[in-house]
This record gives sequence, structure tokens and C-alpha cells, in this order.
Amino acid sequence: MPPALTQLLRLFPFLQWQRPTSAAFRADLWAGISVALVLVPQSLAYATLAGMPPYTGLYAALLPAVVGILWGSSPLLAVGPVALTSILVFGSLSAIARPGSPEWIAMAVWLSLYSGILQFALGALKLGKLAYLVSQPVVTGFINAAAVIIIVSQLPQLLGLEWRLGEHGIVEQILQPSTEMLVTAAFGCAALVLLLLLKRLAPTLPGILIVTVLGIVLSDLIGYEDLGGAVVGRLPDGLPPLALPPAIPFDSHRELLPAALILAVISFTEAMSSCRVLARKTKTRWDENQELIGQGLAKMAASVSSAFPVSGSFSRSALNLYAGATSPWASLIATACVLVSLLFLTPYISPLPYSVLAAMIMVPVFNLLTPSSFLHLYRISRDDAVVATVTFIVTIIFTPKLHYGVFAGLGLTMVTFLYRRAHPRIIEVSRHPDGTLRDRQRFSLPPLSPRVLAVRMDSALNFLTGVNLDRFITERIEASPEVRHVLISASGINDIDATGVETLETIYQSLREKGITVYLTNVKKQVWDVLERAGLVTRLGTSRIFGTDAEAMHAMENLQE
Repeated sequence: MPPALTQLLRLFPFLQWQRPTSAAFRADLWAGISVALVLVPQSLAYATLAGMPPYTGLYAALLPAVVGILWGSSPLLAVGPVALTSILVFGSLSAIARPGSPEWIAMAVWLSLYSGILQFALGALKLGKLAYLVSQPVVTGFINAAAVIIIVSQLPQLLGLEWRLGEHGIVEQILQPSTEMLVTAAFGCAALVLLLLLKRLAPTLPGILIVTVLGIVLSDLIGYEDLGGAVVGRLPDGLPPLALPPAIPFDSHRELLPAALILAVISFTEAMSSCRVLARKTKTRWDENQELIGQGLAKMAASVSSAFPVSGSFSRSALNLYAGATSPWASLIATACVLVSLLFLTPYISPLPYSVLAAMIMVPVFNLLTPSSFLHLYRISRDDAVVATVTFIVTIIFTPKLHYGVFAGLGLTMVTFLYRRAHPRIIEVSRHPDGTLRDRQRFSLPPLSPRVLAVRMDSALNFLTGVNLDRFITERIEASPEVRHVLISASGINDIDATGVETLETIYQSLREKGITVYLTNVKKQVWDVLERAGLVTRLGTSRIFGTDAEAMHAMENLQE
């Protein structure tokens, strides 16, 4: 392939799409319409979750979704408004602006731009692997905390309550409910129950669409707004205005940058999980760097279309796959349906109660609550369980500064990572009946020889682990003064740094002064190269470095003959 064409395809990856057959296009058409039936009402709901006007959800489901699928790498990933990203937007802005205000909308737009630039830069520089720094325990703790926060935040809207202390507090509102509260709670609870029933009894039906239509019809019939219930109201007709983000104070930019970083990483982690599942089920490949570019451009597109940050939706992507989608055309068809809604259906959405939107937010979020995942982590690794628990607690405590939970989780992850690396597994080994060097204690093996100490470290030999190997050998020799030969099995050492080389030098020099000979066996190439450059291979002598454990055991046994 000519270099010019290769570069063109990298800049415009959608040029590689195959032309769909008539059968595939019919499947994509049905899948796109199926996703749109969920996408339109969900977009309205997730906009309110982000503290934005409902219509901005439709804006976020239009141009950003098109850009995300055109420049992304996962053909069936549904890009648009999602609950986790929306609650991150709300948490990032709630301390510096009032939800729904012009200042809030302006900062949400800038937040989308900054997080998009970060993702685009990571993808363009091929640094997609950095997203893996957010470990699974951190993600588990944060998502569960975010789910709790989302559910609690939607309760007032669902039930018609107001969070306030003193007179007419929560308890008084419940004991002496107003007509407004009763009507709101009736619609909200009915929508919640109906969504749960449809999900359980008729999962193939578009439950969100059914509840949306019923909510609009009943609201209009009984005069829900006249009874005091809050409704979406009149939505702007037509396409979203394309414009650069509005000006905001310099201090606001500084406050948005940490939030943008966390949003970029967490939202891509969510999209990455969807991409991995889709790739496994469809047996297709995806590229994290290209997907970062697509996700970043989608967020940047949101910033110029008066919307808020978007991401890959796991639930809508799963629906896309379930409905039979075969290519990215399904997502483009879904956005076409959003376009139709913006042009022709917005007048009919105005009676939709906010309490119904709250129910639509809460039901999908219930799936994010996975208490069993903490127990699963505990069974695998207590350290990981602690990281997940601390992330969960810190996120809850510091609400709305949700990114503090991620920072705490990342910090604790690094601490536990370094702690585990600083305490490597070092064992004394001996000949196993299968002819290999195995753990003496685990398999109750006799010593390789009364005058030979054979040890193995299953870790890199570096500044964190070197002192442990030195101490282990010193203590064993003090306990067995008859030892005259030390065999270090390097089969578990995959890497070595300058401190590791110095450690081997120290062991070699100190044991030589005691009349003890040091041997190495099973040295990996990358470790051998470092030892050779350091001159340690020459000082030890190639006769004392064995290529295999079998050679080493044979040599050690001959020492006793």
C-alpha cells in the first residue's frame, strides 16, 4: 500500500469501511432504530443528570456520536451521553456554578473540550496504554460509589422532595406531603416500577420508550404541570448551533483541568470495557489509540455543538449487538433518528415529567451496583479489595468532588504495587523428582547438598528487591556455616537495573571473602546482556554460569564427589 494512502486511511479510518450488503444494511437499519428508541429518552435523562438542559442531551447524541463512530476503532460502540460521564460532569461543576445556568453550560462545554484534547493527544502520541494505570479495583470502587451518588441524587426529582434543613425538611415533607409531591412521586414511582417490570418480564421491548410515551400522554391528559409537577418544557427546534466555547474566567479554567483529566481517563476506561467485550463477541480487533482519538474528537465535537462530554455506552452498545448490528452504519442510523427527533418531535416531548426522567436514570444505574465485586476482589487479593473500598469511601465522602476518589485509589494502587514489588518471593530450591529446581519448603525436599545453598527470586532484581536477596542469602549462610557454594537460580528474574547489578557484586565480593563460591543459572538474555556490559560475567567466570538448571544441578552434585 502506498505511504500516501496509508496516511490517508490513518487520518480518515472510516474510508476503510466495507460497503454493506443489502442484508447487512437491513440488519443495521433495524439495530439503529432499536438503539434510537432508547437513545432519545436516555439523552434527555442524562442531560438532566449532568445538570444541563434536557435538549443538550439530544445535541450530545448527534454530532459527537457521528464523529466518535467515524474516527473510532470499535465498529459497534455506541457513542453519546452516558450516566457515568454525566455524573462526573455534575460533580466537577457543582462547586463552582449553579446547575442549568449559563455559567454551568459554558463550563460543561469547556470541560468537554479539555477532556477531548487530552484523549486526542494520548491517542495521537500512542499512549493509550496509560489508561490501564486506572486499575480494576479503582474502577470498581468508583463506579459503585458513582452509582450510589446517582441514585441518591435522583431521589428528590423522583419523589418531588427538596433537600433542605430546618422547617419543612425531608421528614416534614414526607409526613405532610403536598399535592405537587404526591403527583410527582406517583409518576416517578410508577415509571420506576414499570421500567423494572418491563426489564424483567419483557426485556426485548423498548421499555424506556414505552415509559416515555406513557409519561408524556398521561402528563398531558391530567395536566401534570398545572398540578405543580416539573416537566421538560418546550425544547428548541432544529439543529444545535455550532460555535466556539464561550469565555469563562481564568480561575474556572484552572479548576476544570484536574476534572478534565479524571473525566478523560474514567470515560475512556468505560468505553474501553465496552470495546473489549464487543471485540470478544464479534471476533474483531480494535485499537486503543485510535479509539482514544475517536473519543477525543467526539468530546471536542460536543464542545462546539453546545453539548457536554460523551463516551461509549455499554448498555446501548450491547443493545446494538443484540439487535443484530453488523457495522458502524447502525450507529449512524441511530443518530439520523436523533436528527429526526430534533427537527420534528421536540414539541411533543415538552409534557414529559422530570420524575420519569429520574426513573429512567436510576434503572440502568442499578446495574452498576455490584457489592459482590468487592467480595470477589477480597478473595483474589486483599490489597485490591482495600483499594476498591477506599476509592468507594473517599468518592462518597468528598461528593461532589468525585475525582478525589480516583486520586485516592490511584495513590493507594501505587503504594500497594510498590509494596508488593518490594517484598518479592525468595525461596530455597532443591532437586524435585521431576528433575527441576523447586521450592524446598513447599515440596518437603532435602537440600541440594549440605554444602550448597540454592536460592531463587521470582521478581525483577532492582532497587526495590536487591536488599531482600542479599539479606536472604546472608541469613541462610549464618544459619548454615557449612555452606561453601551458593547457586542463584535466575529463571524468575526478568529484569535487572544498576542496583540489582550492585547487589550481585556485593554478594559475590562478600561471599568470596568468606571462601564461598557464587554460581548463576538460567539467566535470561536481557539480564545476561546487562551483566555482560557491567563486567560481572567476566568476574564470575562463564564456568560458574550455567545455561540450564539441569547443568547447574549436575555441577553441584559433582562438587560433592
